[in-house]
Formats: sequence, C-alpha cells, structure tokens
Amino acid sequence: MFERLDPRSPIPLYAQIADAVRLAIAAGELREGHALSSVRQLSAELRVNPATVVQAYRELEQDGFVATRQGAGTFVQAVGKELRTRERRNAARRLVRDLVRDARRLGVSPEDLRDALDHELTGGGR
Repeated sequence: MFERLDPRSPIPLYAQIADAVRLAIAAGELREGHALSSVRQLSAELRVNPATVVQAYRELEQDGFVATRQGAGTFVQAVGKELRTRERRNAARRLVRDLVRDARRLGVSPEDLRDALDHELTGGGR
C-alpha cells in the first residue's frame, strides 16, 4: 500500500500516507472495521516520524475514512459509494499527472503517449 511513498516529492509524507490509505479504502483493499497499524508500528515500518503518521491519521479521520478509538486504535469507517468513486477518480488523475510529467521529461510526444496509453488500455501490453 505504501510502495509509492517518495520522501523527495513536493507532496508532504503525511499526505502521501493519507492518500495511500484513502485509495486502499476506495479500492476495497481495506474494509469497514479493519484496524490500521498503530502510529508506532507504521512510523517504524515507513521510517518516518510518528508525528507524520499522526497527521495522516488525523486527516483521514477528518475526511471520514477512519475513526480513532482511544486505547483501541484506528479503524476504517464505512465509506459511501460516492466517496469511493471520487477517491478512485482523484487517484486516476494523480496517476495521469505523474505519467504526463514523466513523459514530458523523457521527450515523449503527446501522440506517442496517447498511442502507448491506448495500447495498454486495449490489452496490447499483456
């Protein structure tokens, strides 16, 4: 779930962590009632400051994705279909933005990028 975290990104780590959890919930990888790792466990696993994980969990709670129960942990909340759909769309936009940025850096033309994308979307990349 956290394989795409990039400490060099201009996006703060707490936001990257929160985005990864949101996407996992939207994709159904994390379901209602699932306990997230403790702040201490996740910060050790990701090698980040515990305050970073606290901030990510706080943001997720404010957005209605998780609930923290004092002494018990942080748990995935029931998330409606509209919210899951919105998160998947946001994730798709982020992926495309990253793809376009990388393609520009490599000098790939918009036409070649469209062709490559069409090829992959139609199953030609299998």
